[in-house]
Amino acid sequence: MNSPLNVFSQVNLLPQLCSQIFSQFASHWLKVTPSAFTRGAKGLNSGLRTDLKKFNVVNRHKNTDGKPGHVHLIGSGPGDAELLTVKAYRLLQSVDVVMYDWLVNPEILDMIPPHVERRFVGKKCGEHSMTQIEISELLVSVAKEGKTIARLKGGDPAIFARAAEECDLLTRNHIPFSIVPGITAASGASAYAGIPLTHRDCAQSVRFITAHLKDPALQPDWQSLVTGAMPDAQGKNAETLVFYMGLRRIESIMQQLQAHGLPMDMPVAIIDKATSTQQQVCIGQVKNIAQRIHSRHFTGPALIIVGEVVSKRQKVVSYHQQDGLQCTAHNELSNAATNFAG
Repeated sequence: MNSPLNVFSQVNLLPQLCSQIFSQFASHWLKVTPSAFTRGAKGLNSGLRTDLKKFNVVNRHKNTDGKPGHVHLIGSGPGDAELLTVKAYRLLQSVDVVMYDWLVNPEILDMIPPHVERRFVGKKCGEHSMTQIEISELLVSVAKEGKTIARLKGGDPAIFARAAEECDLLTRNHIPFSIVPGITAASGASAYAGIPLTHRDCAQSVRFITAHLKDPALQPDWQSLVTGAMPDAQGKNAETLVFYMGLRRIESIMQQLQAHGLPMDMPVAIIDKATSTQQQVCIGQVKNIAQRIHSRHFTGPALIIVGEVVSKRQKVVSYHQQDGLQCTAHNELSNAATNFAG
């Protein structure tokens, strides 16, 4: 008859056992993930969640020792649910609370397990469910309860998403946190619209500018922006300008660029609801883009790209259709010459 297993005598085997369990999970995950990706966001959600449950890596973090919980500031990407990172997905399965913004795709919210608490803390121009300081204080309050939190933001949390303000209050209250990057709107919008942000022939750098400043009386350094966007004598070495949250200020932005010397025929693109199934693109020039946008039903969020890279836009949008994106801008591509001349 076998003697009872002495657990304490087997402690030295724990590292080896953990290694074997992790290896088994990793091996299986790598086998199922490609097929999950081909089934789209829902397939990815189902496949990964099944694997996480099967190997029991979805651990609930219940602090009973008085220590604060951990806050993960997570970027959900620019819109398309399949652009969510694997790390972001994994964390959403393991937290106690998800606090999310209005820009987060509902398909991503569907990936959150039913037992995880959800709190909407979204705000946009003129519509705030909470102020920024209230959101930051709520993060601290819930974390002090010992709960692990996913602070889910659109795009990348470190780019015009006010992550620094939330991190500041967390730091002052000794709350541990991490920042999980996401695909920022500029990257997603340019890729899905077929516009390169840089190009060896005309743009060696790119600058991100917010059109929504904390103090409305403040203004960007327009002269610096225009100087950077101007090509050299060979028509090269210019800088692409990307304005976030600028749809309502499009006329003012174009007027300022013209007033500070940017050529009136500089190409401009406005991408509305980038990477989503409602994505639309309007192409024009500094002199006429504000008028062109009036005939479109753009509601935002929208991104403005200014620079010669817009004229390098790919003339084929079949890859959008393959991804199920109804990009209406392809109608304009067929008469691109008319757009830029108009």
